[in-house]
Amino acid sequence: MEDYQQVIARQRKWMFYLLALLVLGWGVTPWQPIFLGLLLGALLSFYNLWLMQRKIRKLGEATADNLSVRGIGTFTRLASGALAVVIALQFEEYFHLISVVLGLMAAYIVILIDYLFNKSTA
Repeated sequence: MEDYQQVIARQRKWMFYLLALLVLGWGVTPWQPIFLGLLLGALLSFYNLWLMQRKIRKLGEATADNLSVRGIGTFTRLASGALAVVIALQFEEYFHLISVVLGLMAAYIVILIDYLFNKSTA
């Protein structure tokens, strides 16, 4: 369980770095709708990452105690993605829709990169 906590902390750290980079891009570059769309998607992706990590931890604890778990929050993660798209469509002048969709994939990219860089330690 200690290794899993380190993986969680590492993934959250990289998501914070990504969010900071997106805020910097939004503030400095002339492509503000693109970076704001990426930021909106990445923020909800970070929420999805946090939710998924919490549900997986609870699933692991329940499995160790021979209990059952209701689910891992797939519907909630899909609903937050739909919320991001609805916000982007409602405020088209501020958010670039394709950037929002790409930002929603940020957590999965962070998970993949974390795995690739740290698979030799596992």
